[in-house]
Amino acid sequence: MAAVQDGPMELDTEKETKPEILSDGTSKLSGNTASGTLSSSPLTAGGAPKQEDQQTLIAVLQFLRRNKLSESVEILRREAGLEDQEDSQTLDGSGGGKGDRDGGEANSLLSRVSITSAAAPQSTLTPITVKRANEQLDVSVVLSAYSQQGDPSLYQVYYSGLKNFIESVLDCHRAELSQLFYPLFVHMYLELVYNNHENEAKAFFEKFGGDQECYYQDDLRVLCGLTKKEHLKGNEVLLDFRTSRFVLRISRDSYQLLKRHLQERHNNQIWNIIQEHLYIDIFDGMPRSKSQIDSMSGSFAGEARREVNKVKVFHGLLKEPEIEVPLDDEEDEAENEEGKPKKKKTKKDSMGSKSKKQDPNAPQQNRIPLPELKDSDKLDKIMYMKESTKRIRLGPENLPSICFYSFLNAYQGLTAVDFTDDSSLLAGGFADSTVRIWSVTPKKLRKVKSAGELNLIDKESDDVLERIMDEKTASESKILCGHSGPVYSVSFSPDRNYLLSSSEDGTVRLWSLQTFTCLVGYKGHNYPVWDTHFSPFGYYFVSGGHDRVARLWATDHYQPLRIFAGHLADVTCTRFHPNSNYVATGSTDRTIRLWDVLNGNCVRIFTGHKGPVHSLAFSPNGKFLASGSTDGRVLLWDIGHGLMIGELKGHTDTIYALKFSRDGEILASGSMDNTVRLWDSTKAFDDVETDDFTAATGHIHLPDNSQELLLGTYHSKSTPVTHLHFTRRNLLLAAGGYSSQ
Repeated sequence: MAAVQDGPMELDTEKETKPEILSDGTSKLSGNTASGTLSSSPLTAGGAPKQEDQQTLIAVLQFLRRNKLSESVEILRREAGLEDQEDSQTLDGSGGGKGDRDGGEANSLLSRVSITSAAAPQSTLTPITVKRANEQLDVSVVLSAYSQQGDPSLYQVYYSGLKNFIESVLDCHRAELSQLFYPLFVHMYLELVYNNHENEAKAFFEKFGGDQECYYQDDLRVLCGLTKKEHLKGNEVLLDFRTSRFVLRISRDSYQLLKRHLQERHNNQIWNIIQEHLYIDIFDGMPRSKSQIDSMSGSFAGEARREVNKVKVFHGLLKEPEIEVPLDDEEDEAENEEGKPKKKKTKKDSMGSKSKKQDPNAPQQNRIPLPELKDSDKLDKIMYMKESTKRIRLGPENLPSICFYSFLNAYQGLTAVDFTDDSSLLAGGFADSTVRIWSVTPKKLRKVKSAGELNLIDKESDDVLERIMDEKTASESKILCGHSGPVYSVSFSPDRNYLLSSSEDGTVRLWSLQTFTCLVGYKGHNYPVWDTHFSPFGYYFVSGGHDRVARLWATDHYQPLRIFAGHLADVTCTRFHPNSNYVATGSTDRTIRLWDVLNGNCVRIFTGHKGPVHSLAFSPNGKFLASGSTDGRVLLWDIGHGLMIGELKGHTDTIYALKFSRDGEILASGSMDNTVRLWDSTKAFDDVETDDFTAATGHIHLPDNSQELLLGTYHSKSTPVTHLHFTRRNLLLAAGGYSSQ
């Protein structure tokens, strides 16, 4: 791995000190978690989060002063904005004059802040609150890097010179070096704005804004509204862009070409921006083509660094527990002619998602604590195995039947749908803050009897489970009230006893499907919670929201067990891996991240979508991940190698639903374009050859075979597809709210 820092040109190395501090803090934030101790970090403005940032800065200043690096101390103070005390009202909130800046500012800062444990960072969860609780100070410090600027009238000359150079080089280098245009454009524009050159900034934007890639247009619309220095303070998008360091992957030959050009032209302005704000991931070998670069581009902070996707991921399935099938069921199967169920069962077990042998890529059974199987769970497993013997084997010549549930007259606005695993219940979340549950079988929904009535029941009777249900409450649907804002997601537990719902009110609620009442309200998100999802084994669940983090919970804990922080925008969708050891999250920062439940580390970052990611689905064998976005594309990812392996194009609007069939042969996608599309996932995965060179360099060659993989397109009359679900026999269920528009 080589970074741009390997060749400094007319730039003091100390200038990297401050940006490195900020980027390190961000990377630690994205890779660590804590369990159950979230409440220990206070959220008060001006509390511990602010003090910890000061302590870090003080520790660095102390080290530099102790080693008599006075020049570095001055540069760090200037870069950290310590000279601009009037703007930031001083670090402790008291006024500070200019008189003590030249000699004693660092000392006065030391005297004002306690540094009892400056060398040892506190809980890694604490920085999560910094962006909210101490936003103004952070932005002020971050923006101070833009104070070092040249002649504003020459910015267009610098950028035009680089643009002309890149357009004149060989085609093989042009595609790679063109990646510099967008991040350089943004940072040069922000420098002009920060230094109050409003007219020059406007002219710069008008001249070069239209040259940027189309998938950055949404970001540019936000950027063009930032025309004054005051607009920059408190802007989260800007803060993230500045601290995350835009990642570019460039071959060594292209990089040397760029470096030589900037040296010959003495273009220090461009070089300073590259050094301070960009991370160039240099690789040896042939430059990538335009199509290869475009397939990985589009995210808010550039591509993922290659080392991030080299961590070992245990994507195999856990060994299924041994469950004995009752003897009478075996006899019934034996009586069937030719023993077809047995043959089909064996075949399905080898093709399906449930593994009888220990997968070499599977995690240890006890890697994370999982709930023990109850008797009811074992009975459900037996029912699942019996139904799997009647499962339809899908393929290009045998497509599934599709049953579409349209919600009519849903004036309260359907926002979320989910089916139970056995397809017996359907839940809908609505914009009027209610959750509604329907039985899609003849069996009606009933509540448990009151405590007084339960005391009268013979608990030893064989039909005790029926007797405890109150027939007077039987109905086809139930309404759950409790949220104070629109419900954005619902998720059934695997045992069908509970339902999760997340809402704009910032809470996740756990509902009992025995009493149809709310059991717990989980509070941790400070903003709307866009998605929540139960683990395949129950007990654990994950949530993601507008606060840009995902949280891992257990149903019997009020506080989250893990906080997955690292996304630069809203976490819009979440999914558990089939082995429950990993969680995938999709975001409006146009990336997908895979998190390790055990330690909370981010083990995969996938870039390539050109719009916010709204749907995720793991293949039944756990090896692959599918993602859908507002760009209308479905992208396929190899989790083990950390690479994109397929692109499915055909939808014309946002894809909100993805689901693999039970055997993994078919991938179904549902979109706001009112269609369900079926794709040959087996062919998509089998056609991919991932060699060591591809895995090491990220040079992917995506075949343009969407039409070959598309098996069928099914149109609804006027119903956007909100949810997809394959029954245990591989019937496809789809759901959405009818739209008359």
